[in-house]
Amino acid sequence: MTDKTTHFGFEQVDWRDKQRRVGAVFDSVADKYDVMNDVMSLGIHRLWKRFAIELSGVRKGQRVLDLAGGTGDLAARLAHLAGPEGEVVLADINGAMLAHGRARLLDQGIAANVRFVQANAECLPFPDNHFDCITIAFGLRNVTDKDAALRSMYRVLKPGGRLLVLEFSKPSVPGLAPLYDLYSFKLLPLMGKLIANDAESYKYLAESIRMHPDQATLRDMLTAAGFEDVSYHNLSGGIVALHRGFKY
Repeated sequence: MTDKTTHFGFEQVDWRDKQRRVGAVFDSVADKYDVMNDVMSLGIHRLWKRFAIELSGVRKGQRVLDLAGGTGDLAARLAHLAGPEGEVVLADINGAMLAHGRARLLDQGIAANVRFVQANAECLPFPDNHFDCITIAFGLRNVTDKDAALRSMYRVLKPGGRLLVLEFSKPSVPGLAPLYDLYSFKLLPLMGKLIANDAESYKYLAESIRMHPDQATLRDMLTAAGFEDVSYHNLSGGIVALHRGFKY
């Protein structure tokens, strides 16, 4: 038994309970997830993801892992880059999100070179040195043991491969933080209530962003996991950051 705790938003919970509670959040919002992403980011999340794809360097015939792939936004683009001779594995710990993503890509006729795997990022069920590229967009902050997840990603990445972490971060533009707080804690739960009939899940979203490591801390975490040449790019004034690291 252990008394170890972690954060679920601003709440301290038993270390073993966070995964279940995060799962309940995404079970609740899965069918409205794409709509809410467009509304709460004014569509800008598409530009953030496009930038991540551009820095991924994925080429024809490569094998790519899209972790916390949710409804398949990145996987669809990565599948096009990898081509029919390549493979994209869309992995998510949440069954409802994974099913939604699979249905979406099948509807778009994209799933020929995409495999769907329900997996925990902390203990990935893949061989060592298996993937040319790993992406995780807006998922790392929901992982209980982020260090274990980063080590697991490093293990399954091929030498010469790269990891891209797209995640909400800390505003870097002076004066932006108070406005962002107002939006996050007042407007975001209201939109969640009106659109997804779930204010609490979007309250958790805002809180989880504040508890996520800032840009420099996450850079150091990637380095500690073994990644080299780790860098990050602030997007939208630091509201989002894209971290990239390599395995040599």
